[in-house]
Amino acid sequence: MIFLKIECVEGIVLSETNYSESSKILNVFTKEYGLIGIMSKGCRNMKCKLRGVSRKLLYGKFHIYYKEHGISTLKDVDVLSSFSSLLTDLEKVSYASYLLDLTLQVVRQNDNREILDLLKDTLLKMEEGFSPIVLTEILELKYLTYLGVRPSIDCCSVCGSDKQIVTASSVAGGYLCRNCYHNEPLVSDKTIKLLRLFYYVDIKNISKLDVRDSVVIEINQFLDDYYDRYTGIYLKSKEFIRQLKRINQD
Repeated sequence: MIFLKIECVEGIVLSETNYSESSKILNVFTKEYGLIGIMSKGCRNMKCKLRGVSRKLLYGKFHIYYKEHGISTLKDVDVLSSFSSLLTDLEKVSYASYLLDLTLQVVRQNDNREILDLLKDTLLKMEEGFSPIVLTEILELKYLTYLGVRPSIDCCSVCGSDKQIVTASSVAGGYLCRNCYHNEPLVSDKTIKLLRLFYYVDIKNISKLDVRDSVVIEINQFLDDYYDRYTGIYLKSKEFIRQLKRINQD
């Protein structure tokens, strides 16, 4: 008989899947082991103590019977943040759900533990009331490095010059200077500056996020097209956000 010791891992539940009649398997991205599967036995039963902590969008310390090759088993959770205010706001929970889905795709390609802090800090700022749209753009931009397709936002993507940058083009792979620009759509100077700022900003130190709607739209268009061209990631949760935007605009 093999006896597994209880280990404590810190992480965020990225997804959940029902298992058997009363259990769930949680995909948890952890600081210690990266992405792992954890069985939460009986958590769908009304009286189970694990019921309230066995769900997506929960950040905590998970006490588990760890299994290196296979599914670990959950014993208990010390909740660090339940992100409860996000769950009561349709817009916020929609963006949070998308970020969980996106993170799951990113860590399957690159399980760098820095990603956990980026996700955690983004969700905490969203919980504090900062714009979920802008925070999502910041995290999307940062994730491109871990996907191996970082755009050129320090200099022109064609010639390497950092002078006279006039636009950001997903087709070109980032910034374009005046000499290399042809017929690509132009974006505002503010959008050019904020793309670089978003990439380098330390999310946990954000204290203000006042961005004009027109700039948010331009950055969103750049990132949407960039993801479509270079990542191959398609998520239903992203499409839901697009539908939500269309409804709010009507």
